Amino acid sequence: MVDSQYYLPNDIGISALDCREAFKLLSPKEKLYAHYLSRASWYGGLVVLIQTSPESAKIYVLLQKMFRAQTPLQMQETATAAGLSAEEYQAFLVYAAGLFANMGNYKSFGDTKFIPNLPKEKFKALVWESLAFKENPSDTEVLWNSCCEPLYSLEEKQKQLGLGEKGITAYFSGNCCLEDAEFAQKFLDSKNLSAYNTRLFKTEVDGKRCYEVRLASGKTEDCCAEEGEGETCCGRFEFEDAVFCVKRGDYSFLMEKVCQNLEKAKVNAADENQRRMLEEYIRSFTYGSVEAHKEGSRFWIKDKGPIVESYIGFIESYRDPFGSRGEFEGFVAVVNKAMSARFAQLVSSAEILLPELPWPPAFEKDRFLKPDFTSLDVLTFAGSGIPAGINIPNYDDIRQTEGFKNVSLGNVLAVAYATQKDKLTFLEEKDKDLYIKWKGPSFEVQVGLHELLGHGSGKLFVQDDKGKFNFDQTAVRNPETGELISSWYKGSETWDSKFSTIASSYEECRAECVGLYLCLSKQVLSIFGHEGEDAEEVIYVNWLNMVRAGLLGLEFYTPESKSWRQAHMQARFVILRVLLEAGEGLVCVKECTGTDGRPDAVITLDRSKINTVGKSAIQRFLCKLQVHKSTADVEGGRALYEGYSAVTSDGAHDFLRLRETVLLRKEARKMFVQANTFIKDDAVELTEYEGSAEGLIQSFIERFPDDSEEVDAQLLEMTRKDSLCWC
Repeated sequence: MVDSQYYLPNDIGISALDCREAFKLLSPKEKLYAHYLSRASWYGGLVVLIQTSPESAKIYVLLQKMFRAQTPLQMQETATAAGLSAEEYQAFLVYAAGLFANMGNYKSFGDTKFIPNLPKEKFKALVWESLAFKENPSDTEVLWNSCCEPLYSLEEKQKQLGLGEKGITAYFSGNCCLEDAEFAQKFLDSKNLSAYNTRLFKTEVDGKRCYEVRLASGKTEDCCAEEGEGETCCGRFEFEDAVFCVKRGDYSFLMEKVCQNLEKAKVNAADENQRRMLEEYIRSFTYGSVEAHKEGSRFWIKDKGPIVESYIGFIESYRDPFGSRGEFEGFVAVVNKAMSARFAQLVSSAEILLPELPWPPAFEKDRFLKPDFTSLDVLTFAGSGIPAGINIPNYDDIRQTEGFKNVSLGNVLAVAYATQKDKLTFLEEKDKDLYIKWKGPSFEVQVGLHELLGHGSGKLFVQDDKGKFNFDQTAVRNPETGELISSWYKGSETWDSKFSTIASSYEECRAECVGLYLCLSKQVLSIFGHEGEDAEEVIYVNWLNMVRAGLLGLEFYTPESKSWRQAHMQARFVILRVLLEAGEGLVCVKECTGTDGRPDAVITLDRSKINTVGKSAIQRFLCKLQVHKSTADVEGGRALYEGYSAVTSDGAHDFLRLRETVLLRKEARKMFVQANTFIKDDAVELTEYEGSAEGLIQSFIERFPDDSEEVDAQLLEMTRKDSLCWC
């Protein structure tokens, strides 16, 4: 019997993202702009298949070929003829939908592998009975044979994403380990080269280590500086006892498609900022230049309050086991004006709220650069998953001195956090109705604070390449010890490169703590329309949601490797530990037996102690997080964070046993069905799909109507070129 965490249940929640009304209000030019940005995003999103696992693209192509030949409804008869029951065919549909939604066969949230919840021989029988096989038996058989083993394999290393023996990753060749990642980062830093858009492949020649650093770009490694791009450091380099070759051309076909559509979007841009932004993105994706993407991000920051908002590129580093390489994502969304007005108020109040954070003024940015903060209805979000909110760009040097933007994704929030009472676990009965009523409003407040004042706060102390400091090293003192600070970021060092494997989760934890801390402010709650008793309910449910999420986070911990697979959930577990440690009955987690006779647990939160015991605990912890981050104190920060991240079976709580209870009662994360846009008679039309596995599959089958077979062929070619490195 396969552990249920490794397959998607037949009754998994699947919801359609509604953007009809928002799209309808766009002008014809804005619709064209949104359409071509969406096309660029969807082509770029296919990169995630290559980034996730060696087999993801092959499985994707197999499913595409099967469903292009027969719709899900048409294939139902084929499934019956192949001997599948109704439940087995539904499991096949859910697997296909999950593969498309996650852009690979590992969950975007949690990084565990998922396999079909039907026997392998039944899956094969369906492939052989399919119209795709009958039309082209030899190619379909080759494709099946190339992916059928890893498709079902649950060998220990293949159960989750990771580096070396800890899991599977396609950001590195299979013979790379943590030491290789650290050594490569040292080389990249020496060349002032970002890892964001790279992958690393290792070989050995005549006993000497050789590393190939691949830059994502439309141009191949053969292009030269005369073509206009000399700033990206390509070539062969001797470094210590190894050789590094930096080459362009990773995902070149897809990067070219991205650029072609960005060129068409540029024609329909609203203003000069948008045009310049797209020009720099095109330059970045053509030549593999992160500097060009940073320049495009600068124009993006200046593009204040656009009706159609977007961002695209190698963005979040959550799924790189080393924490430095970005996964491709691209989104296109339309502004929700009513909700955006509330966020604008929060931005206006930021300079009053920031001083309330529990660190000395010297540890805060010299000047708060007021960002755009808008609520958006998503039209397109291409990548492995869709978040509820975003704070970008992730380039610290830009965020520190030039600014950033925050977005809250309203139509995602509307469907992602709807909760059914009978599926609400680990809460007392008296809390459940309250939780259902106030979870949406409280999470809206938390997202706003997390993105704007969480990720947007705090200063990094830096000494640049010329020796200049951005702080007074003779005056800034550690608030805990009273001593002058003795460490800081030097030269090309960044938050990601210094804190590497813990950087993403640590920063999410810091932002979550800011949200908890500042949601206690009456001013903040008033901005969101909550006063009096309602405001108290929002605070209570926000804190209750956080401690419950900390318990649920145990699903994303792997005991065998003692590692976490999801940055946000690790962060929430850490916060749960901090609040449990605060004592005085603030938070209790009690193990019990459920009404079904199986192990269960109940969380209680004493609301009368949130503003005293709870606030003090978060205040102290948040200050420590910021001091370690500001001062580049990796050793201290890692000891603090990894200490609270430890999942132990000793002490007051047996977290390993609680993890088994969480797995027993877990609910699968929802999947989203997104619309497509098409040009018909020179006008852009929106096509929506039902919120089901069939609807999600159909949306992907219709996503590349003009060149689907070429896309398939290129994806297989990319995996073929990589295949020799997955040893």
